[in-house]
Amino acid sequence: MALEPGEGAIALPVPVPDITMSAIAEERGAMENGDVCDGGDPENASGEEKVREGWSNKMDFIIACIGYAVGLRNVWRFPYLCHKNGGGAFLIPYGISLITAGVPIFLLEVSIGQMLQTGGITVWGIFPLIKGVGYAAFSVSFVVCTYYIIIISWSLYYLFASFTSELPWGDCQGDWTDQYCNDPEMQEGAPDGYFFSMNGSLYPLDDGESPAQQYWDNKVLGISSGIDELGGMRWELVGCLALAWVLCYLCIWRGVKQTGKIVWFTALTPYVILTILLIRGLTLEGAGQGIEYYMKPQWERLKEPTVWIDAATHIFFSYGVGIGSLISLGSYNKYRNNSMIDTVVVGFVNAGTSIYSGFVTFSILGYMAHRQQKSVEDVVEQGPGLTFITYPTALYTMPGATFFAIIFFAMLLMLGMNTQFAVVEGLATSLMDAFPQYKLRENRAIFLLSICISSFGIGLFLVTEGGMYFFQLFDSYGASGFCLLWIAGWECAAVAYGYGFKKFYRDVTEMLGFSPGIYFPICWVFVSPLVSFGIFLFSLIDYKPATYGDDYVYPLWGNILGWCLAILSMHWLPSYALYLLLTTPGTLKERWDVLKQPTVFPKPPVDEMLTVSGASKDGDDTAHMVDENSAQVAIIRSLPKAYKTQYYYYCCQTQCLLKRSNRRSRVQHSACKLAYVVGKLCACFVFCSHYPTIGT
Repeated sequence: MALEPGEGAIALPVPVPDITMSAIAEERGAMENGDVCDGGDPENASGEEKVREGWSNKMDFIIACIGYAVGLRNVWRFPYLCHKNGGGAFLIPYGISLITAGVPIFLLEVSIGQMLQTGGITVWGIFPLIKGVGYAAFSVSFVVCTYYIIIISWSLYYLFASFTSELPWGDCQGDWTDQYCNDPEMQEGAPDGYFFSMNGSLYPLDDGESPAQQYWDNKVLGISSGIDELGGMRWELVGCLALAWVLCYLCIWRGVKQTGKIVWFTALTPYVILTILLIRGLTLEGAGQGIEYYMKPQWERLKEPTVWIDAATHIFFSYGVGIGSLISLGSYNKYRNNSMIDTVVVGFVNAGTSIYSGFVTFSILGYMAHRQQKSVEDVVEQGPGLTFITYPTALYTMPGATFFAIIFFAMLLMLGMNTQFAVVEGLATSLMDAFPQYKLRENRAIFLLSICISSFGIGLFLVTEGGMYFFQLFDSYGASGFCLLWIAGWECAAVAYGYGFKKFYRDVTEMLGFSPGIYFPICWVFVSPLVSFGIFLFSLIDYKPATYGDDYVYPLWGNILGWCLAILSMHWLPSYALYLLLTTPGTLKERWDVLKQPTVFPKPPVDEMLTVSGASKDGDDTAHMVDENSAQVAIIRSLPKAYKTQYYYYCCQTQCLLKRSNRRSRVQHSACKLAYVVGKLCACFVFCSHYPTIGT
């Protein structure tokens, strides 16, 4: 049988064969754990389709999401924000932001990926005019993929340096120190406000630096005087960066089935290490002072807008929404997976881990404050300063310092790798599903290798002597709250106002098998977009140029470079929409009508596309709907993918309705059978309008 495409009115010189559900099942193949990676776009038609794999079981997905969401920011940023914004009182805006923005958008991304069975770019074919949100998320994902692994390379460096009888960053004996190194063991008899340097000279205490600070700046980073002095390569870090990429590649190259097994170790082991560190921290002198400082509520701080801004921004960072990874991870779920309970579990585990790690951090900071005879506030830092200066200083002074240093930096390595796995997998899945004509999924190993090599090449700029200044720009602009809030807000808008929240709600209800309630639709339509765009605007109004440390201010061109990194992702929404409007033929109204029509549709599993065979429980025989005809498969395969997917959607929806109706009244069952017939007629009209001439 041959099908010839044509234009104009429908002409059917011969009867159209009955395209049955069994034919569709044969076309879609064995898809119990996934679906065909066609994405639904007509331009993506590419001949043979490769079957998507899927998670081995539900728990693999949950553990992978926990590993992705629970990352380094839970350890180094949440405790700092909690202390900065009112201690225990900060948990109130944090909890409100969690339930109004974090959990709803998390559920939206996982559900839409699971429902459409495609990656973070193609999924936004539900409303093509805003498909640029997928490319924006992809751009942020690539930035994160490139710079986040630098933190892992630093962790590897410290991990290797910890395999020694005496940790190297505890005194000023190394060749990386200068006259401003303040060795605590040499300060006996020093006048108030001064310290003794290694050569016996007195210097003002404010000019001094701890051994851990100088180890970080001079030994690890070899940091230059500014961003305009790039300097040479830090070859030890280059080796650690290469090793980090090798580990990442080996863990994900075979697909999510392999990754799902590895994350059981890398995601759960950090909890064991955190518990060991907490037990040790609680036995240290001054631990109670640190924990009291951490949790003591300052209720008056809740009146300050910045407290609420910090809480909401941290939620977006912590949950990793807006970069497409959750969509890609969800796309490997089975269609009927209960993604709602997955979201709730991950949400509570993530929040609980942040609070739990705060106890670990502040028990150690209380110990440091006690030893240095300072207040806890004077020793608190955030980001790399907390992880690679404050923590190493505390670890050096503990009994069994080598053991605790090894397990601490091993924990950082695993926390970082969990996030990196998900980011790279999301990046690759988005491209594989968006451009199947290049057969990227069939050549997954080579494709992933090319991603790793290209990201490694760009990352080399970040392991130079001036690389830390560029790293700060990547963190402050390229993957900043500006970008994530912008993308998350438009994701909600695309679903609620583009695709239609009622339609999306029905699709999610059909997928889950039960109604998710009214709370989530309210958040998707009103609350989450309002929170996202509101904080985005406030962040622009309250914008402050990037800095490094307490005293380095970036030059104008440095901040311009940072904004270019932000615009790299944010521009996709208006520019791609403008591109579609300019290149789509027809009047403006006709273009709008075309660009608001979905090109991707929900994809139920095979068993729901197959006809109910044999007699039903009430004796109604529906076996007449099954007709084995190999010519029907040829008809389906010859259709453009958008029409083929739409046919799947019509038939699956009506067939599921028919199956469930067997347990209902005869009138309801007759209505469902009528809906099935109408659905098939609609599907025939869709593809026959594109293929008006059918011949043998």
